[in-house]
Amino acid sequence: MKGPLSSLKVLDFSTLLPGPFASLLLADLGAEVLRVEAPERADLIRLLPPHADGVSASHAYLNRNKRGIALDLKQPEALDVVRQLIQEYDILLEQFRPGVMERLGLGYAALKALNPRLIYVSITGYGQTGPYRERAGHDIDYLALSGLASYSGRAESGPLPLGMQVADVAGGSLHGALGLLAAVIQRQHSGEGQHVDVSMTDCTFSLNAMAGAGYLAAGVEPEREALALNGGSFYDYYRARDGRWFAVGSLEPPFMKALCTALERPELAALGLSPDPEVQRALKREIAQAFATRDAAEWGERFAALDACVEPVLSFAEALEHPHLQARGLVVEVPREGAPPQRQMACPLKFSAGLPTPRHIGAAIGAHTEEVLRELGYGDARIAELKARKVVA
Repeated sequence: MKGPLSSLKVLDFSTLLPGPFASLLLADLGAEVLRVEAPERADLIRLLPPHADGVSASHAYLNRNKRGIALDLKQPEALDVVRQLIQEYDILLEQFRPGVMERLGLGYAALKALNPRLIYVSITGYGQTGPYRERAGHDIDYLALSGLASYSGRAESGPLPLGMQVADVAGGSLHGALGLLAAVIQRQHSGEGQHVDVSMTDCTFSLNAMAGAGYLAAGVEPEREALALNGGSFYDYYRARDGRWFAVGSLEPPFMKALCTALERPELAALGLSPDPEVQRALKREIAQAFATRDAAEWGERFAALDACVEPVLSFAEALEHPHLQARGLVVEVPREGAPPQRQMACPLKFSAGLPTPRHIGAAIGAHTEEVLRELGYGDARIAELKARKVVA
C-alpha cells in the first residue's frame, strides 16, 4: 500500500529530535526518506538510553521506515553524491546552525541551481536571520525566550521542566512538516521550490495562542496561576487520598455540575465561572479537600460513568492499557532484521484509505549506502574505492 505522501522523496540531514520526528511523520505517511549521516560521528540519539538489543529505543522509533547513507561531507566525492541525489530527492531537510551547509557547498542557493524544484527546509533554534541565528540552544531555552515559561508552572516555585520537548516537537517538528508540505503544494502550481526557514523559537512564540493574543490586544500580561487554564482557576490537578492524581477540566456549567455532584458538593457548582481570583482559590481548596477523602480507584469508578471532563493521570504503562488508546491502535509491531518485531508508537493520523505497514526500525549508520550508490549508477569498483577512502561507509 502507498501512503498519501508516496510521491515525495526527502533527503534528511537532521539529527536528535526536531528534524527526525518531522521526517518520521513523512515516512509513516509514505514518503521515501533517506538519512545522510557522518560515517564516524553518530547522531547522539543513537546513544540515548534505554537500549533494546543494543539499539537506542529512541533512535529505532524516530528513524523507522527511513533508509540511511553514510557520507563524509568534508570530501568532494561525498558532495558529488549529494548533488546527484538532489536530482531525485527534491526535498531537503537540515538542522545545522545557519551557515554550515553553505560552508559545505550544500546551501540552498547552490543546490537550487542544480534543481529549481528543490524544497529546502531548515529547522534551527533561532532561524536563519537575527542576532541569535548562530547561538546554541535547547528546548528549555526556546521555551524561555518565547515567553511560554513565564506563565507555566506554579507561582511559588516557578517554571517547571516539562516531560516532553514542546519547542522541539510542537515548534520544530510539526511546523517543519507543515511548512514542507505547504511548499510542496505551492510547487505543484508554480513548478518552483523554495527555502523554508523554521525557527523553533519563532514557532514556539506562536504557541502563545490565547495568552499572547490577550497581551497584544488587551495588554494583559500572562502570569503563573493567573489564567483560567494555567492554574488560576479550578482547572487543575488534584490528589486523591492514596496519592494518585486527577485532571479536572470541568469548565462548562454542565461538566462543573457533574463534577460537584460526584464530589458530593453540589453547592460548589455555582462558583465555577466566577472571575474573582479569591473565589477560584477557595474553590480549588474545596475541590482538593474533596478529592483527598477517597482513593483513586473509587474516584475512577465514579468519573468513568460521567461526562465531567475529569480523568486520572496515567503512567505511560497505564496509558498503553487504556481501552480507548488500545481501540485507536496507537502501538504497532515494527519489523527488525534478525530479531522479533519491536513495539513502537504508531503513526497517530488515521486515513480511510489506510497507511503503509511499517517496514523496519531505525537502521544502522550507512545501512543502505551501497544500495543508494548503485541506484545512482555507481559500480562495485567505484563503491569499493569510496569505502577505502572513507568517503562513504
